[in-house]
Amino acid sequence: MFRLIYNLFMPVGFLFYVPGLYLKYRHRPGWKNTFMERFGCFTPERVKELEAFHGAVWVHAVSVGEAVVALSLLRAWQAKHPERKFILSTTTTTGQELVRNQAPANTAVIFCPIDFLWMVRRALSVLKPSMLVIFETEIWPNLVAETRKRGIPVTLVNGRMSDHSVKGYRKIRCFFGPLLKMFNLISVQTEADAERYLSVSPEANVVVSGNLKFDQKAPGELPDAGYSACFGPGKHLVLLAASTHPGEEELVTETYLRLRKEIPNLKLVLVPRHVERAADIVEMLKRLGVRFSRRSSGGEAAEPADVLLADTTGEMLKLMNGADLVIMGKSLAGHDEGHNLIEPALLSKPIVTGHVLRNFRFILKVLLQENAVATVTGDGELYEQLRKLLTDEKMRVELGKRAGQVIRRHAGAADRTIAALEKLLENPSKH
Repeated sequence: MFRLIYNLFMPVGFLFYVPGLYLKYRHRPGWKNTFMERFGCFTPERVKELEAFHGAVWVHAVSVGEAVVALSLLRAWQAKHPERKFILSTTTTTGQELVRNQAPANTAVIFCPIDFLWMVRRALSVLKPSMLVIFETEIWPNLVAETRKRGIPVTLVNGRMSDHSVKGYRKIRCFFGPLLKMFNLISVQTEADAERYLSVSPEANVVVSGNLKFDQKAPGELPDAGYSACFGPGKHLVLLAASTHPGEEELVTETYLRLRKEIPNLKLVLVPRHVERAADIVEMLKRLGVRFSRRSSGGEAAEPADVLLADTTGEMLKLMNGADLVIMGKSLAGHDEGHNLIEPALLSKPIVTGHVLRNFRFILKVLLQENAVATVTGDGELYEQLRKLLTDEKMRVELGKRAGQVIRRHAGAADRTIAALEKLLENPSKH
């Protein structure tokens, strides 16, 4: 009944969704050549190309953050089962470009269809997967139900459910309860996540496998970040603000201008989470009178810049690797959801973040227990926390080293997840 209501109202919701979808498509960079796959439209050439992947495992990761983790899982899975073929889908154009550049062998890359019945059915008819693996929170009713209807196992991996989200799920548990029960397997990050899922759907098959983000591995050889082209020759101390959101770029830049009075060789790199916001950040930098350069323009300036605006995609690890201190965004200037602290920790970089990360509280807790991350309880503390670390190299190095050690100790979720998925592939009828 509720799925019927969902499908009746889906076209109405889609009308409100289209303007935002168009604006994102127009302004967000990334791969767009096959974007019509979002509407279940595959060219005859693509249909022919994808025939070779019939029976593959379809893995869906919505955007860049999930795609990075999905790629890590696929590499580990193929190392254990080289015979496996995969189809990897994303929703965003930036995620699509990332996976097209980094997907392992025997992996086809597509856009995930919007959750209209006919679009989902068309995609399933073209792909004919042996399993659907969904990352983290992408629970689309038609995609899940139609896949199960065809006898194809459906799983959710690296699942998480925040305190805020579970309240919404519980309010309409008469809809989400049966939907979550449709999953053959829900593999979650923590015991708290498992309790939240089961409070919505007590009969769901929920297991705790750990956080796959801990199993990410930094590439053995990362190319040089190329900061000298922007900042000029010489020794620079580089402060990088990663995955920033509105308000954070201005806060960090103003703090940087204060710090530079004491630390003349200090440089700043701003990496906004959404590069389509670059024009607004440029206006802010001009207003503050900062000498800056844009990465999208090659990163070079007529004269050495003080700030680099990294308005590109797919370069985060390289940029972090060249930094001396990393601020993780969506944790300051009124934001408290946070972003993945594991990427800088993998590189043994010292990290500064807000003290509340609603979407990454377990990772923050683990790092705090080992004194492996620096936090600020308010924006006013940012200056002192940064000054303390930027003026003490030994403290920075020790903080980064501890972060790397903590992440490596908590690895293992990938092996547990792959084993559970392989067991399901061997005996799908038993789940």
